[in-house]
Amino acid sequence: MPSAPAGAPVTAAPAPVVTVPDTGTLPPPIVRGKSLWTPVRWADVPGWGSDGLHEAWNAWLKSCERPGEGAGPGSATICGEVRQLSIASAQEQHDWVQRRFVPYRITESDGRAPEGLLTGYYEPVLAARRLPDATYRVPLYGLPRDWRRGQTWYSRKEIDTQQAAQRALEGRVIAWLADPIDALILQIQGSGRLTISEPDGRQRQVRLAFAAHNGHTYRSPVRWLLDQGAIREGHWAAVRAWARQYPHLVNEMVWSNPRTVFFREEALGEFDARFGPRGAQGVPLTPGRSIAVDPQSIPYGTPVWMATQGPTLNQQRLVLAQDTGGAILGAVRADYFTGWGGFTDPAYTVAAALKQPLQLWALWPR
Repeated sequence: MPSAPAGAPVTAAPAPVVTVPDTGTLPPPIVRGKSLWTPVRWADVPGWGSDGLHEAWNAWLKSCERPGEGAGPGSATICGEVRQLSIASAQEQHDWVQRRFVPYRITESDGRAPEGLLTGYYEPVLAARRLPDATYRVPLYGLPRDWRRGQTWYSRKEIDTQQAAQRALEGRVIAWLADPIDALILQIQGSGRLTISEPDGRQRQVRLAFAAHNGHTYRSPVRWLLDQGAIREGHWAAVRAWARQYPHLVNEMVWSNPRTVFFREEALGEFDARFGPRGAQGVPLTPGRSIAVDPQSIPYGTPVWMATQGPTLNQQRLVLAQDTGGAILGAVRADYFTGWGGFTDPAYTVAAALKQPLQLWALWPR
């Protein structure tokens, strides 16, 4: 991966070889929702011992703020030891993990072990305005006035075209963007950072966090264009090129996805800016070390060994299950948080291109 600015993952230096003996009887498999966890020896975990765990440690400390089920048995003791080891050497961290945890190969519940799927997501950084003008005229909404959690509300097209929906959203615009595709990407990612030009001329950066969606099933606008033969490559650069050629059809493309997302604005202090948005576990995401999973297969907070090889990433590393998403379904399925940035930054280019095979091992306390 190319060198990246703050907010994009970097490749850790190799760690010392782990020297703790891996002996004794393995525990029985674990059936967990949609998945089967089969215990293996550490020697069977590809790349184990080669990852410098210090980057993962910050993400692990975050999970320990809200351990829940994912910390496994003895979670309070485990998290206490994680905190103590935050300034330990790479050798000490690796040896401790091997002593305290068993690696479980994650497969489908029937034991099939097909290669899973790894995709990426990130936090867009976009320019915005508090008030609309001739350029900035695409609204980003907070929760509607009549919002009730769990309801199916107006579709994306109905929000843009029906007066009843627009009345319910009066006074609920947080900010305005210049490009409807930017707004669509922001909603698909679920959160983002806005550099807002205030009416008094000042600029400040805020975070838009996911508040809710309108209850409709997500449909991919990129897939909609591919199915029509409008584009040949399934990435946003192709979508933008198509939109420049056919601006009169952009609304139809956007409306092909009936789901829309409502946001809440959060202050972005110096400390908050060092981490991503809060994931479904309720803790801030760490670039390159947080993944979104299907919680019916992998509980939030679980440390997971991830192995993937492909044109975008070649990595074997420790990550933490800290988030989920509407398209993240199945036992061997993960979305890799790459960080934040604009549409030319590595956080975006890696996330946009990432779609490759995946293997996962859950690390569960002995």
